[in-house]
Amino acid sequence: MTNNLIEKDYSSFIIEIKNKIRSSQYEAMKVVNKTLINLYWGIGKEIYNEQQEKGWGKSIVEVLASEIKKDFPNVKGFSARNLWNMRNFYIEYKDNEFLQPLVAEISWSKNIVIIDRCKDLLEREFYIKMVKKYGWTKDTLINHIENKSYQKYLLNQTNFDETLPKKYINQAKLAVKDEYVFDFMELSEQHSEKELELSLVNNIKAFLEEMGGNFAFMGNQYRINVGGEDFYIDLLLYHRSLKSLVAIELKIGDFKPEFVGQLQFYLTALDKQVKLEDENFPIGIIICKSKNRTVVEYALNNSAKPIGVATYEIIDSLPEKMKDLLPSPEEIEKRLNNI
Repeated sequence: MTNNLIEKDYSSFIIEIKNKIRSSQYEAMKVVNKTLINLYWGIGKEIYNEQQEKGWGKSIVEVLASEIKKDFPNVKGFSARNLWNMRNFYIEYKDNEFLQPLVAEISWSKNIVIIDRCKDLLEREFYIKMVKKYGWTKDTLINHIENKSYQKYLLNQTNFDETLPKKYINQAKLAVKDEYVFDFMELSEQHSEKELELSLVNNIKAFLEEMGGNFAFMGNQYRINVGGEDFYIDLLLYHRSLKSLVAIELKIGDFKPEFVGQLQFYLTALDKQVKLEDENFPIGIIICKSKNRTVVEYALNNSAKPIGVATYEIIDSLPEKMKDLLPSPEEIEKRLNNI
């Protein structure tokens, strides 16, 4: 009887109440986190000020940690190492009024990862905002930092601003790097597209991790039939967060504008024949050996389908290239403000 009543009369009401409880729990967690961050900030400030005034060294945190443990034996988070982290946390952000309120929006452990691994303030802003917006776990955050998502987000070439709904743009841009490093493959510099494709498939776990870790493999040489004629997409993936099919075309040479037209055709076919009702429009990625950035910009300018163009390397040589390609600090700030 009770189950029938729930099914007939109460289901929407119960769902609403459950959602309110979840929302309340989340808001409570945010308040607790903010309070904790503020406490750590205050402790870090006191340690720093005392060191400045009295010339104390690092030994103060050892003494303080010991004394705190005496009065609060069951309270965690006040080890000498963490107290030193609080001091460094304060020092890193005390002169930055813009980032100060942002750091309270993410957990302490993620703040420490960002401080330890990112020295540029704009890079820190990027990861703080990404963690807050997309709920990245600590491991996901580390993975993005190690994969240089910040640099690749700034450099990647897509037309997503013009072709995707606003709520998906930033997440979609994160799904497309400017360059992929396939250093897990044993390929010579002279290889065919087929060899590249098969090597990626044979190393599928490493390939998906390099793509960003949020992809599922749907198949290679994925067949679609249009007008009685068969066509084959090199690789078809699925992006779980975007809920979008991702068609990948592999090219071992320079980028050519005609590649865009071919991929647009595939995306249209996927949209009409493969995409499910609750999924978003498919996205295309052209991965080639090299590209002229101006040619790519022109080629994507009039494309009505969401497409990104990236390059690949067999060895990791990207960081040095990035230094000359990154936009100005003003342009970076403008892009970060859109997140």
